[in-house]
Amino acid sequence: MFTLDLPQRTPLEQPQFLPVSEQDLNDLGWNELDILLISGDAYVDHPSFGLPLLGRWLIAHGFRTGLIAQPDWKKTSSVTAMGRPRLFAGIGSGALDSMLAHYTAFRRRRHDDAFTPGGLTGARPDRAVTVYASLLRRAFPRLPLVAGGIEASLRRNTHYDFWSDSIHPSILMTADIDCVIFGMGERAILEIARRLDAVSELIGDLEACAAPPGDLWPDLWSGIRGTAVAVPAASAPQGETFLELPSHREILRDPQQLLTATLIAERETHQARRTLVQRCGDRAAIIFPPADPLTSEEMDQLYDLPFTRRAHPAYTERIPAEEMIRTSITSHRGCGGGCSFCSIALHQTRRIASRSAQSILKEAARITALPGGRSISDVGGPSANMWRASCAADPSKCVKTSCLFPKICPNFKTRQQDCINLLREIQNIEGIRSVRIASGIRFDLALCDPRAAEAYAGEFTGGQLKIAPEHCSPSVLRLMRKPDMHLFEQFLNEFRRYSEAKGKEQYVIPYLMSAFPGCTDADMQELSAWLAARHWSPKQVQCFIPTPGTVASAMFWCGMDPDGNKIFVARSDDQRRHQHDLLLHPSADRHRDAPHKLGNAPRRTPKSRGRRAAYAGKNHFS
Repeated sequence: MFTLDLPQRTPLEQPQFLPVSEQDLNDLGWNELDILLISGDAYVDHPSFGLPLLGRWLIAHGFRTGLIAQPDWKKTSSVTAMGRPRLFAGIGSGALDSMLAHYTAFRRRRHDDAFTPGGLTGARPDRAVTVYASLLRRAFPRLPLVAGGIEASLRRNTHYDFWSDSIHPSILMTADIDCVIFGMGERAILEIARRLDAVSELIGDLEACAAPPGDLWPDLWSGIRGTAVAVPAASAPQGETFLELPSHREILRDPQQLLTATLIAERETHQARRTLVQRCGDRAAIIFPPADPLTSEEMDQLYDLPFTRRAHPAYTERIPAEEMIRTSITSHRGCGGGCSFCSIALHQTRRIASRSAQSILKEAARITALPGGRSISDVGGPSANMWRASCAADPSKCVKTSCLFPKICPNFKTRQQDCINLLREIQNIEGIRSVRIASGIRFDLALCDPRAAEAYAGEFTGGQLKIAPEHCSPSVLRLMRKPDMHLFEQFLNEFRRYSEAKGKEQYVIPYLMSAFPGCTDADMQELSAWLAARHWSPKQVQCFIPTPGTVASAMFWCGMDPDGNKIFVARSDDQRRHQHDLLLHPSADRHRDAPHKLGNAPRRTPKSRGRRAAYAGKNHFS
């Protein structure tokens, strides 16, 4: 275990923007950086953008931190403008997984990117974490490299990769990095910075260290919660506090082992008790328990940092994502839902970390000075009405996969009236004209308090409210871990009644999903009929995309539900598009002789998989 003293550093004065050039360093009077951050997103100085947020957090704790956004991954000069950082470089693909940002549910190249100036695609590479790591290795040999964000986080152990239709090992095995930070990274990145700072003080320049930083295991990287590292398989730890996952080889041989490993990883993410070990050839991934959520006081400190909430002035074209979130406020993190297809609970955990009302009100008051700041577009998190929710049980002993399914756990305490009172207090701030909940709400929680449901509909919906029933078939909803449809119908009736009472013409915008594992054509026809009976004609339906690390993705790969029962999976693009069209084009011929009638499509052989290379890029692995 690492034993050097980790002294606290004096906080640095926060710059208007994080330095992005040598001139910025000179203006700040910094002769070098301690930490360099590389982002796949354009630089928007807003707390919804992860790396700018972490950069300010590190500066607040005394580390000189700079940011390079969307570097040219073909040129080392694109990351050397501010010189070699003293401690390490941090890598993130951006707010989205780079493959999800680039490709549709049918593996077609997207035409735009909301996190890039001008909304243009192509400013970041496919599999950005891996490519950026290679770029940094060429630019700064033997510099410690740490990857984080959603792309690295959900690839920390063996996972299914939809874009190459194959099983990939942990990103620690395929990207030239020393450590992965998973989940929300404030605690882990600060611990890494302090440890490397202590080593640097002890031995001088880290580059002159006798061994590469990755070989300093176990002293340097050991035991940092919320991180994963790779070690020689022969030295993989064992004991009661360690739990071995099915190995990469076992998962390759038996697809059901991926589901087993994914369910274990999901459980341990919530219980936060044991370190996971997964072997891959002669190496092993060591995945420490997740970091504890920030306290309310720490959340306040983080979000009270002086974000400008706008794009760096060097940009000449608008960044669509900036406009979408400019006047949004994050009130909390975490989600108790545990939906099987969603990565939020895997990334932020099911434990809710909430800011204080005072901190949120201060941020709302600051927003009024911004263009368009009279309208607060959103106050929420993964959903708006989980602020201040808490669990009365001991998470380390909880065996539930969801706090809300099959019904709301009695230990999961929500405070719907507190949420409403907070929104009303924001509404009463001088200069604020309207407050909305663009992130949507959990309708099952809203129904627990009729007064809150009335307020959400009558006071804080601006014509449209986003709700995620996802489907209507009981069997599909069970696999999704979503509430029964009768609750959604009850909410629709209440929403209509409350809107009419306020004299407002308002609509619910339902999120719907096609081609979910276990969803048959008959299930999609049932959903189509349900919509038709209500005269709803959806213009946009999400076809299920298996993203790394989720239970639903493992179900998609192995064709089984978590109980080990075989399920139908629309695997081929023909099958998936047919289900999709059953909602978008319900009058289409449903009786044509198509592959969807032949059962599960087989997995592609390595030869046929090569035909997808144009979509999946060159950095996929068999």
